[in-house]
This record gives sequence, C-alpha cells and structure tokens, in this order.
Amino acid sequence: MHLSSLIKELLFQYECVTIPNFGAFLTRSLEAKLDDDGTFFPPRKEVTFNQLLSSNDGILANYVAGIKKISYENAIRIIEKEVSVWKKRLQTQTIHFPGVGDIKLNEENKFEFAPWGKVNFELRSYGLHFFKRNKIKEPTFTRKTINVMDEQNKEDLVFTPDQDENKNKLPILKYVAIAAVIVLILGAGYFFSDKYVTEQKIAEQEKAQKQIEKNVQEATFKLEDLSSINLIVSKKPEKEDLILKQDYYSVIAGSFRSMENATRRLEQLKNEGYPAALAEINPEGIHRVAYGRYLDKKEAINMLYFIKYTLKEEAWYLEEK
Repeated sequence: MHLSSLIKELLFQYECVTIPNFGAFLTRSLEAKLDDDGTFFPPRKEVTFNQLLSSNDGILANYVAGIKKISYENAIRIIEKEVSVWKKRLQTQTIHFPGVGDIKLNEENKFEFAPWGKVNFELRSYGLHFFKRNKIKEPTFTRKTINVMDEQNKEDLVFTPDQDENKNKLPILKYVAIAAVIVLILGAGYFFSDKYVTEQKIAEQEKAQKQIEKNVQEATFKLEDLSSINLIVSKKPEKEDLILKQDYYSVIAGSFRSMENATRRLEQLKNEGYPAALAEINPEGIHRVAYGRYLDKKEAINMLYFIKYTLKEEAWYLEEK
C-alpha cells in the first residue's frame, strides 16, 4: 500500500491532510464561474501544498491504521519509512500523488507542487463537469425579388370591365355570408355557455349555504359537561436574546481528534500570550485550535503572516461561515 494513493481519498473528507515531517495538502473552495470564452466551471475545491505544516495531526495515521487494521503506533512507523523514501527520491526524480499532483525539488532545494487539476474535491459538485457553451448564431435572411410578369405578358392581357366586375362581386358576397354565419354560431355558443356557467355557480352557492345552515342547527353544546381546564401561564421575558450567526476568520494551530489534546494545546497557546480559542468543529468531528479567531479578515491574515514568516511557526487560514 502506497501512502500517496491515500491522499486523494482523504481530501474528499478533510480540508487539511498532513504528512508528518513532510508537509500538508490543503483544499481551497472556489465558486462557480463562467469564462469569457463560454466555459462553465461548477463549484470546486483546488489543492495546494504547504511544506511548513508538517506536525502530525493524526488524520493520516488513523486512516492507515483503520485500513491495515494495525495500531496507531505501527501506522506512524509506516508513514515515517515512506516519507524517508520520498525525500531520497526527490533528490533525483518527481513524486506522483495520483489524482492530486506532483512534487519535485526546485533550484532553491524547496518543494514545488504542481496540482493535477482534473479532480474536483467538492462533494456538492459530484458528477458535475466543466463544459463550453456554444454561442447562438444570429439567423441570416436573404431577400429575393420575384417578377410576377414581364413587359411582354402585360401587353398580352386584355380586360373587359363589365365581365370582371360581375365575377368579383360573387366571391365577395359568398365570403360575407359565410362570415355572418360563423359570427352567429360563435355568439350563440358564447351566450348559452355563459348562461350555463352562471346557473351552475348559483346552484353551488345555494347548496353550500344550505349545508352551512344544517351544520349550525345540528351543533349543540352542553356546557355543564365540559371539564375544567388548567392553564399554566409562564411569564415571557421582557427581552429575548437575539443570536446571529457570526462569520469568523481563524488562524489554525492544529487539528485534534481528541478533545483532551485540543484543550491541552489551547491552554498552551493562552499561556504563551495568544488570544487562542476553539474554532468550529470539522464535519468529521475534528477539533481545531486557533491562535486567534477574528471578525476582521485582514486582521486574521496579518496574524497568519506574522506566525508563519516571522515566528516560523506552523499555521493555516480558515474562514468560518
């Protein structure tokens, strides 16, 4: 079993998958978009890699232990051996993570990650693929000129006014008579149908009225048979607390499956002077400890840069919405 093939499976479930002493794969959510060339992309999650996040968060080790049915400690040893092999191979070649991307060493001897980009790790968009919408072409019309008669045919035609006038009167009278008959038929049909609908409405209203009067006459109440009803009235508080869901921007220090470990890390950060707090629990039940939770996004980003690049500590950014 190769650990590189397990990263893809875990990224569908977790936002961050850390490989101890190697680095962490993280997913970033992107909204649906439509490019200028008509290509539509559904909501998706893209993968990035951070070499600085290398402390064990327990996710990979627990997954390996569950698959191989071994202890957590043995799973840690397997991961350490695999990571040692990766670091040796990186000196001369590229490591492939199926469905995720490739990692190689650059000129500065640092990890360089190239995402594969063909797998969407957003479960809400399962089965959706990008497609290109073809533009609708505007129809083109061509005009054609039809010559009904030329000059020669015009000269050959001979009209007799008396005959033409009599012939034209007969079709006109015929069409007028037909139109009059159609108008009479439509008018009669409309009149009788409207009358029928009106009579039916009146009949239904009378029937409903009689039923209501019958129900009222049959309704009798015996007040002496009614049992007493005890009403318990509780005083409503004058003011109710209005709880609004607040968006937070957190700088995460670590993810823990055990609440005890998360609490221990939280107290440690508070003793060091950080405004530490517990962030929103992962959908998989992972407890996340934050260096700080902020209402302002800029303030959280500044804290993240300070921890990573000034203090050289491990941290990653999370938007809680």
